[in-house]
Amino acid sequence: MARPSSVFFLQLVFILTTCTAKSVQQLEKPKAAALFIFGDSFLDAGNNNYINTTTLDRANFWPYGETFFEFPTGRFSDGRLISDFIEQYAGLPLIPPFLQPGIHQYYHGVNFASAGAGALVETFKGYVINLKTQLSYYKKVESWLREKLSNDEGKLILSRAVYLFSIGSNDYTSPFLTNSTVLNSFSKSQYIGMVIGNLTRVLKEIYKSGGRKFAFINLPPLGCFPTIRILKPETNGSCLEEVSSLAKLHNKALSKLLYNLEKQSKEFKYSLFDFNSSLRKRMKHPHKYGFKEGKAACCGTGEFTGVFSCGGKRIVKEFELCENPNQYVFWDSLHLTEMAYKQLAEAMWSGTSNPQLVGPYNLKELFRIS
Repeated sequence: MARPSSVFFLQLVFILTTCTAKSVQQLEKPKAAALFIFGDSFLDAGNNNYINTTTLDRANFWPYGETFFEFPTGRFSDGRLISDFIEQYAGLPLIPPFLQPGIHQYYHGVNFASAGAGALVETFKGYVINLKTQLSYYKKVESWLREKLSNDEGKLILSRAVYLFSIGSNDYTSPFLTNSTVLNSFSKSQYIGMVIGNLTRVLKEIYKSGGRKFAFINLPPLGCFPTIRILKPETNGSCLEEVSSLAKLHNKALSKLLYNLEKQSKEFKYSLFDFNSSLRKRMKHPHKYGFKEGKAACCGTGEFTGVFSCGGKRIVKEFELCENPNQYVFWDSLHLTEMAYKQLAEAMWSGTSNPQLVGPYNLKELFRIS
């Protein structure tokens, strides 16, 4: 074959370079808004696999992940989480945990959530990635985006992105699970004020960096979770209202916080999903939502399968496993099945029939806001 002329060769190089640049540009500018995920085990896609913690805060063993993934990923469920479904609906790839080894490109977002994490640094301190540390990880990603792209392009990704939060459950359950006396040192309003105060500081930092669209899952009826039901034998398996009342008060404070932040800045947009009432309905009327069991867990042992022993790698080794997780609302004694998460994610994404359930925007609308 004859050697191409220098002119032809330069043209060829130009064409190849242009095509490559376009493909890289397409990678760097995803059509869908990015998703940055903060919080606890309801959203943790596996960050706790890579920290020095105990099996109480890990789910990287069978039967976790048995249905969809067919292997344990670190998610506290039999399959996918709410965030996984939101990613699918938004046209995003599966968002990786921030600490997962390998080369990451953060154009589509990243997951900072950590099972056991709280807004308070003291919550399960030393075993989890608290919200303050998650923010520090986000700032590293923010710097990476601004360095890899122009400052304006990086800013555009951050402003178009959705910031999803599930935080607070561990702040209110940990004192009961660890027999801590911390709640005796503060009034309910003081303690909730500290949790909300820490969350407020994180939201303002993200807003300062360019974040504009925020999504929140409020706290579920924590006192009705299988593990909490069996904490005090004298309650005979009824919900522990001491815990649920803290969640209710937190939810009121969260709603007020978001309303005020929206008033303070017209660019602040948010979606607040009523996880609390949605889960209560499924626990009370499981058959109405396609479940057979709304109170007991699929995996664990004891009354309500409330002992946190799923997988046999924790303090209690004995556990039972149901045949079909899709028939259960709860997967283990503190977390939900993929089927339950899917239903909740669908309501978060496109819920319009009940503005009290999700609002002022649903997730679909929030992703579409430019």
